Amino acid sequence: MRQRSLTAVVLAAVLAATTGCTVERHWGGNTNTGGSGKAKVGLVTKTDTNPYFVELRNAARATAQANGADFSALAGQFDGDNDGQVRAIENLRQQGANTILITPSSSTGVLKAIKDARNAGVLVIALDTATEPADAVDATFATDNFAAGEQQGAYVKAALKGVPPKLLMVDGTAGSSVDTQRHGGFLKGIGLTDGSPEIKGHTAANGDQSLAQQGMENLLQRSTDINAVYSMNEPMGRGAYAALNARGLTNQIVMGSIDGGCEGVQNVKNGQFAATVMQFPKKMAEQGVLAAVEYAKTGKKPTGFVNTGSAVITDKPLPGIESHDSAWGLQNCWGGSK
Repeated sequence: MRQRSLTAVVLAAVLAATTGCTVERHWGGNTNTGGSGKAKVGLVTKTDTNPYFVELRNAARATAQANGADFSALAGQFDGDNDGQVRAIENLRQQGANTILITPSSSTGVLKAIKDARNAGVLVIALDTATEPADAVDATFATDNFAAGEQQGAYVKAALKGVPPKLLMVDGTAGSSVDTQRHGGFLKGIGLTDGSPEIKGHTAANGDQSLAQQGMENLLQRSTDINAVYSMNEPMGRGAYAALNARGLTNQIVMGSIDGGCEGVQNVKNGQFAATVMQFPKKMAEQGVLAAVEYAKTGKKPTGFVNTGSAVITDKPLPGIESHDSAWGLQNCWGGSK
């Protein structure tokens, strides 16, 4: 008996190490399907260090605890770690999850693992990032990322006050649905296309602040004649700002971003970003866990896309752009208000 217990402990440690993720809690037993009564919720995020996913995880855990659900959280080692997320899904199934919430690093990279889980009776809900096709999961609770990008683009266009943009773009992970949607939405909002000569360069930084700073430094070696910067998220926006600041260019550019974390809102207040578009990951997490609780009780599954909203945060409001100031943003950053 002692040897069996020791073996189980070692196996659990190996599973955690090979997924490259943090384990909040373990359960034993086989997968439980809907209607069993007890919600066992597994969460798989892109990373376990990005503040956005930390907030999402904390909200999911708190909601699970408040509703008597078991909760376990795993994550990839980096943004784009599809193999790590596949192993995390398989690990959660072994732990007995009857609902898996996932923010997929790639909209297509985890589809087989999701299909296998659903075939086994597990409810799978995408949070933050949609899969392709969308019906690969039972439901998606997320920001309308195209709309969020469009909000950023419309603000930057209005802030330029009729001056043609000279734009640098700091993108995220190539091929991810979030990156594609925000990029496309921004271009629509500012009134450009990918082939527009007003775009002076772009860099992909995989959501990472250091990579964004390095990428922006490389772009600025080619030309400093710019007046606008798109950043796909706030960590990358901070990296881009550091590179611009080192060259004394911050006063000549309008930079927007997307996320709405407390640090990002503070960046708006301090003048580093002209505006950011706030998301509400707490809503995504809460609604996902509540759907898991309902599924465990009754077998009822959510369906389709649920838009959890977005809001422009700026201390420089402009005509035609609905917005909130940084004081409101700091009270509501990543929270449930809208």
